[in-house]
Amino acid sequence: MGGLVNRIEDALREFGPASIVDILIIAAIIYFVLLLMRGTTAVYLARGIVILLAVAFFLVRLFELTVLDWLVRNSFPALLIAIPIIFQPEIRRFLARVGRTGRLGRAFFPAYDRVLEAVVESAENLSERRHGALIVLEQETGLEDYADTGVRLDASPSVELLEGIFYPNSPLHDGALIIRGDRVVAAGCTLPLSDRVGHGHMGTRHRAALGISERTDAVAVVVSEERGDISVAANGRMISQLEKPRLRAILRSLFSAAWERERAASRGLARFWR
Repeated sequence: MGGLVNRIEDALREFGPASIVDILIIAAIIYFVLLLMRGTTAVYLARGIVILLAVAFFLVRLFELTVLDWLVRNSFPALLIAIPIIFQPEIRRFLARVGRTGRLGRAFFPAYDRVLEAVVESAENLSERRHGALIVLEQETGLEDYADTGVRLDASPSVELLEGIFYPNSPLHDGALIIRGDRVVAAGCTLPLSDRVGHGHMGTRHRAALGISERTDAVAVVVSEERGDISVAANGRMISQLEKPRLRAILRSLFSAAWERERAASRGLARFWR
């Protein structure tokens, strides 16, 4: 007990302004790492790593396991190398988000109003012409793996662009179009199909929309080529037979939480850099 008290006293004697700066920097780094991973599959991966390390550390202390102790101590350098590789999509998305900011004190959330309006208008026009379409709007979970299966575009979304991509016999009309923020990332992408086929007749586009919504937090807008119906898939559920006003209302409702998260993140980033 006396040794612990002495160590605490020694630490307090060495505590100074530099220590406060150290603590604030580490706290800020941890905060933004958690903000970066929130709502992504990386959270579960990080949680698994922490649980495994905690259990291993507890067993080492409880049973004095020499080999396991050596393994735990020597695993940290490997983790420093593995973490940037494992969380590459999340790190890339966060850096790109910061890079899109004109200045760090300004909110960096994308112009979803203009994007959603372009999606709604193009979906309505495609529905009237019975042109099938599948538009996926990325949220927190990165869709980089799915974008790699298509053709990279990096274009500003517009009604004309979306309608042209899904024009019949267009080279990219059969696949999905992925929008990230205020940019069209890729078109002609392949998405995972849902196994839930018990809800009436469901075509490939609808199964793909439901599949991506089951695996990620993305929102998918589908236009049926056969009937011209408009559907929205989110959180593993699908709402069909949507008219233009209801489609707009649903998309705004689904993305209102995303707007608030982006605003909170931008405010936190602004406070950190002031």
